[in-house]
Parts: sequence; structure tokens; C-alpha cells
Amino acid sequence: MRTTRIALTVAALVTLGTASNADAQRMYNTAKQKMMSGQQIIGGTVDTPDPAIYCAMANSGFDFIWIEMQHSPLNYQDVARMIWACKDAPAIPFIRIPDATEGDIQKATDIGALGIIVPMVIDPQEMKNAVQWAKYPPMGIRSQGGGQYGALWGRDYRQTANDNIMIIAMIEQLEGVAAADQIAAVEGVDAIFAASSDLSSFSGKRQGDPEYEQMITKIKTDTLGAGKGLGGPSAWRDREGFLFFQAPGTTTFIRQGVRAMLADAPEGVAAIEGTEPRD
Repeated sequence: MRTTRIALTVAALVTLGTASNADAQRMYNTAKQKMMSGQQIIGGTVDTPDPAIYCAMANSGFDFIWIEMQHSPLNYQDVARMIWACKDAPAIPFIRIPDATEGDIQKATDIGALGIIVPMVIDPQEMKNAVQWAKYPPMGIRSQGGGQYGALWGRDYRQTANDNIMIIAMIEQLEGVAAADQIAAVEGVDAIFAASSDLSSFSGKRQGDPEYEQMITKIKTDTLGAGKGLGGPSAWRDREGFLFFQAPGTTTFIRQGVRAMLADAPEGVAAIEGTEPRD
């Protein structure tokens, strides 16, 4: 029930925002729609520039793809090619930007990302700035510029982008935990992500320790209290109140896939070359 109430609150806020702009009526960020309805969404992580790997992940059943630019050598040209290579894939492209700068957010949105994941947030002003740079006037100050966004999302992108772009703040440090209520309260922020490993690294506490769980409880209480979506690692899908999840990266799935193939491969039947799925 609590999750449903939160989802309805988020949906109501988005509806109010949409009502203020009569042109903004089309929703194509299916991941955002799903989360607003109270359903869980999960995204696989990609940190390689190979478009074939990106396409395999984007067509595998994930709601979105977490494109990792904070902890990878990916550049925006790499990511633009990846997104374009699978422009019709059902998974929505989200980018964890390297830093919450105007330039990073502008480039990420221009190449077609509909999710902006901001790392290392400790101050609500960081998220106020991120929202401003990701949204067009009158909600923000995003420059019109150019990019492949129109070819990806339609000629009405300028009128619909503000409703479709999703903004996520990652809380990873103790200062972020302390300010979680203020961060979650920022208008335009859609979700707060509790970064499980980094919270452990910065606090010196492990999952399950009372002090660690108190941090997660505070983030959860502050986030749901603000009517925003709550995120965490995919291992936390059974935790009450969580709706937004990051799944592991491509190397994990390749390793698991190989193990499953070796364990389950049929004997005596050769695969027919060229019959494998190509997307």
C-alpha cells in the first residue's frame, strides 16, 4: 500500500507538470511510466563502447540500460553510437554522468538519454542545478542546441522532453544521508538511489550492521516521504518500498551465460550457424 501511495503521488506531480504545458501529452519513457504506476523497474549496466553488446542488453528484457560513464572510459561519441545502434530497443537509455555539470547533462540529453543519474550527491543544490540543466524552459534552462534526440524520440521532443526525462540522485556518502530529506524534496527529482557499496565504503559498515541499516532506513523514509521513487541494487528487489534497480554489468551476464550454456547444452545436436538472435 505504501508503494502504491508513493507511485500515485509521483504520478500526480507529473500530471500537474504536464497540465501546465498543453503540448506535452506524449509519454515515451516507458521506464518512467512504469515506475510512476508503482511497478519495479530494472536496468542492466553497460560500460563498454561495443554497440553489439549494448544492443544485446537493450533487447534482453531490461526496462532501461544504465550506461556507466562515471567509472568507465566511455565518451559521449561512444554512447551516442551505442544508443543510435539500437534506437528501437525497448530498454530506455539512462546515463550515469561523470559529474553533475551543465556540459555533461547537456551532452547526455542531446544524444538521447531519457534518464540522468547523478552520482555522489551531498547537497540539494546539486540536484536543483541538475534539474535546471536537464529541462527546457520554463521548468529549466536547458539550451535548445542540437543532437540526435529528435530522430530518436520524435519531432515533438522539445515539447515533451521535460515530462519524459527522469532525474535520479545517488546517495553514496554520509553527508548525502544526512541531507537525504532535502535532496529528495527537490522538485524535478524523480528517484533517490541508495548506493549500497559506496555507503559501506564511506561508513566502514557492512550491509546488515545496525548502523548501515539505519542509513538505508533514513534514505527510504526521506525518499518515500517526499513522494519519490526509491532505488538500489537489484539484490534489494525484495526490500519493501524499492522500485528502481541497477542490475550487474555485461561481464557478469557473459560469465553467467557461459556457465548456463556449458551446464545445459544439448548433446548430439549442433547449432545451425547464422540462426542466433542478432539483436
